[in-house]
Amino acid sequence: MATRVGFIGLGNMGKPMAINLVKAGFDLMVYDLRPEPMQELAALGAKCARSANEIGNHAEIIELVVVDDAQVEAVTFQEGGVLATAKPGTIIAIHSTVHPRTVRNVAALAQAKGVTVIDAEVSGGERGAYAKTLCYMVGGDKRAFEKCRPLFATSGASIFHLGELGAGAITKLAHNLIVYVNMLAASEGMKLAQTAGVDPAAMEQVVHAGAAQSRIADHWSQQHKLGATYTTGPRGLMQLIHKDLRLALELGHDLGLPLPGAALTQQLIARILEIENQVA
Repeated sequence: MATRVGFIGLGNMGKPMAINLVKAGFDLMVYDLRPEPMQELAALGAKCARSANEIGNHAEIIELVVVDDAQVEAVTFQEGGVLATAKPGTIIAIHSTVHPRTVRNVAALAQAKGVTVIDAEVSGGERGAYAKTLCYMVGGDKRAFEKCRPLFATSGASIFHLGELGAGAITKLAHNLIVYVNMLAASEGMKLAQTAGVDPAAMEQVVHAGAAQSRIADHWSQQHKLGATYTTGPRGLMQLIHKDLRLALELGHDLGLPLPGAALTQQLIARILEIENQVA
């Protein structure tokens, strides 16, 4: 009998992850505030929930790919959340990039109901989800992780268990800090070369071949315009990056660790994405 899976959040990342699950044969029920992605999943064979409550009642494993800490809290323990109906033994995997404190708070409330929470953040973007090459960063109970591994493997090529609850969230914040500071470096380097008369395409080839090579710097002409294809547009992408860097800075503050590069990058995100005029 197929594992009953609930999936909440069908945005740029969530929708292809859910598509991979239903194509792999899982008994999938999905929920999103927007009807369009749910209709698309229904056409592939997924069930559509009318609320997070309904997901909790259906699923053995629940995956969350919502925007931020507030949404994670809303769909788990606030009124209408999955914990109101989830059965003992249910596992909740939080894929959203959130503060480790949020993961631990949700886990504490879930434990009282016999529900296990793991943090299972992902990296690789929409393209990686469709290509099934995502990287999973997981913290929490090892047995729960192993039960979830077959689900993660439908979208992921690299799946890491990093330790206790919160380790996945911490790793994702550190990972994204590196990504966004790299974006700042790529943006300024490419602008310097172009302004001085070097062909941008040639500069990209040089960066790819030289010591500055990175996944972010490669194909920068496409990378820095991701906002155009993002579900909530350029402003939504900028807000998401701001949120990730704010969480990294909060974690650094909690640890007494200054992160000046992250702070500067947070101030310059609109400039990096070349959307200053769209978000003013």
